[in-house]
Amino acid sequence: MSDGKPNKQKVLALAKEGQIIERPEDVIRNSYVLEFLGIPEPKALKETDLERKLLERMEDFLLELGRGFMFVGTQQRVTVGNVHHHVDMVFYNKILKAYALIDLKIGRLQFDHTGQMNGYVNYYKTEVNEPDDNPPISIILCADREEVVAEFALGGLENQIFASKYTYYIPR
Repeated sequence: MSDGKPNKQKVLALAKEGQIIERPEDVIRNSYVLEFLGIPEPKALKETDLERKLLERMEDFLLELGRGFMFVGTQQRVTVGNVHHHVDMVFYNKILKAYALIDLKIGRLQFDHTGQMNGYVNYYKTEVNEPDDNPPISIILCADREEVVAEFALGGLENQIFASKYTYYIPR
């Protein structure tokens, strides 16, 4: 039976120092609540509408993302092989010293979403990162994320790509 001393010490350290962020996993959540947007749950939106609403409420979105995130821009162009692609939203996390690329998806996580983000992360790693930056991370922010799809789509990737679910309100 534990007397609680190890946990007490961990809780006291956390209270003193706050959350220690050392890896992307320490910052990225499995789900985000976008209640501040005021969108009723059954409302169907286009990705561009969701992006616009997030821009309008950027301060709230930054708070929901967590510590260290700074907004860089939307629709950041990535040109590969004379073809232009666009990353929906780009942030920089000053604690992780890494770019955070966000791709907004209205529907479910799909296999091809991870391939697209893997390409964007590789581009940022090669063409945008400064020598003292850590490798970029990315979040596919989707309305639905099945665990088994996420496991197969994200498994074995060298890059830090996460799939997180969003909801428009906290279920009561």
